[in-house]
Amino acid sequence: MRLSRTMLSLGLLFGSVTQGIAQMTQDEIRLGFREHAAMAQYYRWYQFYERPAGGVANAIDILTHDVTVASGLGTANGHAEYEARVAQLPDTWQNAHSVKSTEITHGDGGAMTLSAQITYQNKGLLPDDAVRQADLTYRVDLVPGETVLPLLSTVLIQQNSETTVETFEDAYAKNRMLSLVHFWLALIEDPARNPEPVREILADEFSLNFSSGVIADFDGFKAWLAGSGSQVAAGTHVISNFSVEEKEVDKTYRVSTDFDWIGIAPDGTELVAKTRHSWTVKNDVTERFARIKTVDVEVLEPFRPRQN
Repeated sequence: MRLSRTMLSLGLLFGSVTQGIAQMTQDEIRLGFREHAAMAQYYRWYQFYERPAGGVANAIDILTHDVTVASGLGTANGHAEYEARVAQLPDTWQNAHSVKSTEITHGDGGAMTLSAQITYQNKGLLPDDAVRQADLTYRVDLVPGETVLPLLSTVLIQQNSETTVETFEDAYAKNRMLSLVHFWLALIEDPARNPEPVREILADEFSLNFSSGVIADFDGFKAWLAGSGSQVAAGTHVISNFSVEEKEVDKTYRVSTDFDWIGIAPDGTELVAKTRHSWTVKNDVTERFARIKTVDVEVLEPFRPRQN
């Protein structure tokens, strides 16, 4: 296959070659956008617990009407019971959820099950500012929603251990930014190539400095997605080397992450590349997602056919 300049641009923009994609099948590549959408919702699950000032509406938004949430505190069925449950949480508590590992399995009709191992911390429950820490296992069932984002239909939480530690480590920034990054990837990878949902995660004034040039308005983004963004039959990313830093001066976040990308050309050829993205992000805790102000892309490994 001869690699066109347009497809070369696409690979350099999207990015992806780590061990995570080395054995990825074409079915897994095609399902990648669904998994990113599931991860976006999963990280949103923690938003209300870690920043309750954002309001419970963002928590309800990710749940089916007949959701079941079960933990050591009991079981809540449906929106009303869940909202009543979380309304009882003291607003003086600090909560943090550090996700250690996740695994997604696919069922029929777009259903997914996500299993996760996390470390939970709470400051406020115990006296003398002691920090409670527990290892938890999550099992989350997700079903298709009206958009690319699935809805959580079941959330089962099991505690595996408990201890106390000296230091509380806030996880909000990392979870909030990972939710944004996964949602961005879900929208970019979605074969529907619909640009409109991306409006929600772009700042009013933004700059996307891709290798093909700078995009600074939504019409430019639409043109890119319809052109370079549509030159492969399917593609997906693996996130690595993720870091986030909050800038107090302008109340923004700086996100740095590597993307290992693998795509399928129209003739079936598998293509890979790797990029490093540096983002500036603004955040309003009341919105579903944070918003991208700037993106700068560095090519780490050039676009090329995958070697089996």
